[in-house]
Amino acid sequence: MSALNQFLARAEGLLARLEGIVPGAAVQAPDWAIAAAFRWDHRQRILSPVANFQRIRLADLLGIDDQKQRIQQNTRQFVAGGTANNVLLSGARGTGKSSLVKALLNEYADAGLRVIQIDKQGLTDLPVIVGLVEGRAERFILYCDDLSFNADEEGYQTLKAALDGDLVAFSDNLLIYATSNRRHLMPDYMSDNLATRYDGDEIHPAESVEEKVSLSERFGLWISFYPFSQDEYLAICERWLQYHGRRGGMTDEVRRAALQWSLSRGSRSGRVAGQFAKDWCGRQA
Repeated sequence: MSALNQFLARAEGLLARLEGIVPGAAVQAPDWAIAAAFRWDHRQRILSPVANFQRIRLADLLGIDDQKQRIQQNTRQFVAGGTANNVLLSGARGTGKSSLVKALLNEYADAGLRVIQIDKQGLTDLPVIVGLVEGRAERFILYCDDLSFNADEEGYQTLKAALDGDLVAFSDNLLIYATSNRRHLMPDYMSDNLATRYDGDEIHPAESVEEKVSLSERFGLWISFYPFSQDEYLAICERWLQYHGRRGGMTDEVRRAALQWSLSRGSRSGRVAGQFAKDWCGRQA
């Protein structure tokens, strides 16, 4: 009898897992009150709350004032119940694209903003997520980090249709914020440009070029990020040093060390500045 009970228990567990992955199976909505951030698991097809979300403030992000103002205005409109655009944040690595989205959640969570992080494999489940949030009072940002595609990937067509082109209306309490190092979310090849046709002074891009641009242009707001100058990099280093407890200011010794660190990494970015501050403060401690 004990063996039978064990078999039945294992069978029930297997059925429960199958229900989560079989197409068309019902997806259980989470308790939206227990967290402000959630993560979509495309394998189990569930939304899991993120308990310890990163506490980044907008005031901590330096060197991107224009980008911060534009996306904050768009998000403020959205949270207030007004119309707003889907956003593509693209450009140099480590310049604050992902941090900016996290800071927006910390700024507007009390006003009803919620963030759902999703990877590109999970984009095929977009209709499911839209169904989960539709009609709710909260305002949801579907956050896709470091997004890029090849043209034959399944999530590419799903996202393209959802942004603009699907017959079914997108939920008005959901926006998509995506970050990418690629402006058009897809790799560029020399062969694409070679197929461009010229008629006198007119340029007719090849179909492959048009296809690549067609996804990114469906984002209503493009925000570009650029490498930091030396002064901007050092200011960010100083802010991170203060964050990690240093009170001595940016002395000549620290300045030299910060610049040497950026040279060794081949980049002056917010990410590199944060890594330097962690190393410096850790060694001093």
